[in-house]
Amino acid sequence: MEYRHYNDKKYTYLGGLLHGIDTLLVGLKTSMKVYLRKKVTEQYPENRKELKMFDRFRGTLCMPHNENNEHHCIGCGLCENACPNGTIEVHTETIETEDGKKKKILTRYQYDLGSCIFCQLCVNACPHDAITFDQRFEHAVFDRSKLVMQLNHPGSKVIK
Repeated sequence: MEYRHYNDKKYTYLGGLLHGIDTLLVGLKTSMKVYLRKKVTEQYPENRKELKMFDRFRGTLCMPHNENNEHHCIGCGLCENACPNGTIEVHTETIETEDGKKKKILTRYQYDLGSCIFCQLCVNACPHDAITFDQRFEHAVFDRSKLVMQLNHPGSKVIK
């Protein structure tokens, strides 16, 4: 009697045939389960208004402001230092307060989306949770200079 080897098991001719049919049925069962599963395909251009990405999605870096045009960024520069490719530039200036102390304030927070690798190191490095990633994902432009953004709004200040 001749034996055939498959995965270190010996099969006769009839045993090998039955094993082949068994594996075929397992594959067909898997295919049918996937075929009958609820579809998750998004009809992207048509459903643009109601499309919501998942919570951990890293879209565009943003600096949330409240209704009084205030943010949490103190201009410490930790996010700029954490960025591996220089995507973030934090510009500050030193002012003198009423009581004679010198204080550093944020003048411009510049972000280059075109060179960002979405590693989230800047968000993790920020001690005040001043920056975060939002849900926006459409970034196609013809001019790369449009990908350089200023995240702090004009006239904004730090929340006291």
